[in-house]
Order: sequence, then C-alpha cells, then structure tokens
Amino acid sequence: MKRINHTIKLIGLVAMLLAFTACHDLLDEPAENRTFTEETDYTESSNMISPLIGTYAAFYSRGWENFPLISVRGDDVNHGGLGDQQDFAETDMFRYNKDYWMYNSLWEGLYSDIYAAQSAMIEFELYKENGANAATADQYIAEAKTMQAFLLFQLARVWGDVFIPATPDPADLLVADLSTKQEVMQFISDQMDEAIGNLPAVHPNERTDVRGGVTRYTALAMKALANLEMENYQAVADATSQIISSGKFSLEADYYNLFKIPGKLNDENILEFQYSDFGQGSGTAITYLFAFFGPENWTPAVTGAGSGWGFYEPSLKWIKFMLDRGERTRLETSVLFTNRGIAAIKDDPNYATLPDWISNTTPSGDLINDYARAMFASGKHYLPSNQLTPGRTGYGTNKNLIGIRYAEILLMHAEALVQGASSSAMTADAAVNAVRSRAGLSPLSGVTLDQVVDEKFAELAMEWGTRYYDLIRLERYNELNYDGRTFSANLTYLPYPQNQVDQLPILGGTQE
Repeated sequence: MKRINHTIKLIGLVAMLLAFTACHDLLDEPAENRTFTEETDYTESSNMISPLIGTYAAFYSRGWENFPLISVRGDDVNHGGLGDQQDFAETDMFRYNKDYWMYNSLWEGLYSDIYAAQSAMIEFELYKENGANAATADQYIAEAKTMQAFLLFQLARVWGDVFIPATPDPADLLVADLSTKQEVMQFISDQMDEAIGNLPAVHPNERTDVRGGVTRYTALAMKALANLEMENYQAVADATSQIISSGKFSLEADYYNLFKIPGKLNDENILEFQYSDFGQGSGTAITYLFAFFGPENWTPAVTGAGSGWGFYEPSLKWIKFMLDRGERTRLETSVLFTNRGIAAIKDDPNYATLPDWISNTTPSGDLINDYARAMFASGKHYLPSNQLTPGRTGYGTNKNLIGIRYAEILLMHAEALVQGASSSAMTADAAVNAVRSRAGLSPLSGVTLDQVVDEKFAELAMEWGTRYYDLIRLERYNELNYDGRTFSANLTYLPYPQNQVDQLPILGGTQE
C-alpha cells in the first residue's frame, strides 16, 4: 500500500468568520497562518473527492474583506463615510496606503486558496497514478483550475503584475518572476481551454455530486472574462456563445429575490459561493459575513434580527443615473434607502419629486433608519429579516454570494459584438434587450457600445467591481472623478502590500 505524507504551509489563510460579537474586533483581526498536515492513501480511489471538497471549502471561505476591497473603487459604490477603517475609505478616494492590513489580507487570502487548488491538483494526479478513474480525476483537476482562475483573475485586476504559482509550495514565490496582467489573463484563458472539455456540460444546479459546483459553463465564463480584459472580443463572443447556445441558463424573472434565499442555485447563476445554516435555528452555520454591507440601524420586520456595519453604499451618482432611466426593478432591489438619503436626493432640484415607491421601508417590510456612516445600503447584499431561519439573527446568515450571473454573460456577449466580433448565437440587440426586459425597460435597436456600458452599469452595480474594471479597460477615467475623487491612470492598481514587499524582493520598485 502506497502512503505519501505531505505538509503544506498556506501563507495567511484567513479563517472563515462563523460568529461575531463586535464590529471593531473583526475589522482589525489579522490574517492567521495555518499549517495543514495530512496522511493520504492514494490507492483508495473512493477518497478522491475529499481534496475536491476541501478546495471548494477554501474557495467559499472568502475573507469578508475580499469582496469590498475588490469592489469599492467604482462610481457605482462608496465606502461608509465614518468609522475605524479610514484606509478603506481612502482607497475609495484613490489614496492608497500600502501598509493597510486589508491589502495584505486580500493578497494572502487569494494566494492561500490558489495554493490549496494547486495542492489538490497534485493529489488528483496521485490518485490517477494509483488507479483512480482517469476521467473523474481530470474533471476534478479542471474544477480546481477553474476556481484558481477566478482567484488569479481578481489578483491581476487589483494589482496588475502578479505571480502565477506553478507548484503548491509558496516558497517558490521567493524566486518567481512576476507575470503581466496580460500574461495572467492569457494563462487563465489557456487553462480554461484545458479544463472545458473535462467538465460536465450541465447547469451547476444539475450536478448531483457537488451540487452548485463548477461546470463547463463556469470555465467558459472565466475564459470570456479573461479575454474581455485582453480586449480579445472574438474569443469573448465565442465563449459566451457556447453558454448562450447551451440553453442551460435563463434570467430569473424575480430580480429582487435573485439575491436572496429563493435565488440560491438559481438558473441564472453560473458561479455561486454557497453558505448554509442547515435549516437549523442554532448550531453550525457556514456563512459569509454580510454585516459589512448592511445598515447600522434598522427596525427589522422580525424582532431581534441583527443589523449591519454600514461600510458599503450605492453611490448617489448611480442612484440618479437609475432615476434618469426610469428604473424601478433594479433600483428598488439594489438600494436600501434611509430618510436622510432620500432627502439628499431631493436636495438636487432635478430630483425634488421622487416616485412614491422610494421609501425607507423595503418591499419585505424592514425599516431602514438613519445612521451616521452612510445614506444608503446595498440591497444586493441584503437578506430580509423574514428570510432568516427562525432562531438566526446574524445579518445575511444563510444567504449565498453570487460570483457570475447569466446577465453578465449576455452583456459581455453584446459588448464583444459591438466591438467587432461575430456570433450566430444571439445578436447584441437581443442580448441587451433580454436584460432590459427583465428590468421592465423598452427594447433598443442598433445598440451601441455606450448603451452596452450603461446597461452593465445598471445591471451589475455593486458586484465584484465590474463597473470600475470596465471603466479602466475602456479608459473612461473621467467617470471616476466624482464627489471629490480625482483619478488618473497611474492609480489603476493598488500598491503591493508592504508586508509582501518586505518578504518578496521582486515586488520592490515594480510599481510607480
């Protein structure tokens, strides 16, 4: 019997936050170093799924600070204006502090889970060498590659030139060379080409072994995203065309509940970070810490439901943009209004009269009271108190976090076509109008790039920084100069965390 002992040290693995008692304690909690030691019998093929489950667990265990730091710099979203995370607010204003703990934690958290995926891929190869089903092993490798691709994609968008790990040993970073953002995106595209054929051609909610897990269409989506960053529009169109032609995905009619409990494993979702309280009012709950996004002060419809921390708000610029378009479905879903926020909108004479439905009471009956940090909160990160499992009180407990939606695929497809690509799967007009129809808007004819960009602004606000990275790619920098912000192209990327510069000399002096 062949046994292989191995020890894997993952740099700075941020423990998933399952419970919390004080906002300040969690906000300033440093990343933890963890060492995992494991003895595995690779001749036991039935155990091969274990490292796959471990890879998903690491992937889903996103540090709560990952998403807001990736997302806060667009003109769709603002930091909460007051509080003890001043450098988060400064980041939103394009004033960067390389010593800020959140930068280091994002870097370490993403790389930790990339190394977890790398380690799992080696394990799958060892199982295959020892008699495991080759097709299953190849599928699991492809799943790990796709999760790794998502993490590398975020790293390159945030920092530009980054490392592409070649082995599961973090010590390799001491001698590794940096890859340009373009090289990283090409690497992701090539990796997805390797993965696509080995993944099941099903919707994630059709998988029975790992329900909601990665499928062929997740890899195609990652290929499309990487090629969009490279402005390889034909490759974007080719990848999105395969997703569209599969017939596996559709837009959810109920936009409001798409982002809530009824939206879990929805037909619209292509990649989804899954969490659960297992339907129990107490005990173990695997959850993302949504409190960061929630209002500090509310009167929930269900007494005792906990409030949030108020650090993330839809921008007034975006709200006015949506009002100008006559939007209701997406605006009402995406924004939790306070009375102070409503008054701020009305302070502009052009918006002195607002639709009657704009209220500080949500469609689910939760009352959003005024609070100091922000005037609005993100409705896409809101779980109504009446959707909490009875007994649970933590803000957003049991809610999933959506990574990639079919709506984004349709709009990327349209963008590729108006940029000169071709496709027989769907026209740009049809793709944009499918998204507009769900939002209750009239159809367009002969859509332009400006109209596609506006539609992405409306549809994907507050989601993974999509708006910011669109503006950067299209060099529409002036849009980022709003509400006292001053942006220039040299501010595109965050500085490397000083803690990493101190450990990895190659990072020193590589950014201006």
